[in-house]
Amino acid sequence: MSPQACSPVPATPDADSDAWVVCLCAQWCGTCRDYRAVIDTLARQFPWARFVWLDIEDEADVAGDYDVETFPTLLLADAAGVRFLGALLPQATVLERMLQRWQDDPPPLLRDASAMALMARIRQAYAVGGLSRVFA
Repeated sequence: MSPQACSPVPATPDADSDAWVVCLCAQWCGTCRDYRAVIDTLARQFPWARFVWLDIEDEADVAGDYDVETFPTLLLADAAGVRFLGALLPQATVLERMLQRWQDDPPPLLRDASAMALMARIRQAYAVGGLSRVFA
């Protein structure tokens, strides 16, 4: 894992939050590199969520067999399960609106075994220090 890919946030206002915003990316992807600034900004705007930048090549064991076809691909999850997993337009306002709505009215849970397995690997890697929040 590259240190600049996942820099830890020193403190969070809501350390007990179980909301996750995971951007599945690749260092070689120009769109991903550009989208990183959006993720950093939104991490500051929505401190109730853990924002994680997951390079699918550097962290291939965490990404597992999930096939990212379009960048950026986002995963949104909370204590209840995975709420969203898919490609998203690389525009700040799109993700910002999703997160605002999520606070007020969480989207339904996905009943997708591969999405749940991916989130389980992300949680496990995060718990042992293999992944960090993005710098905010």
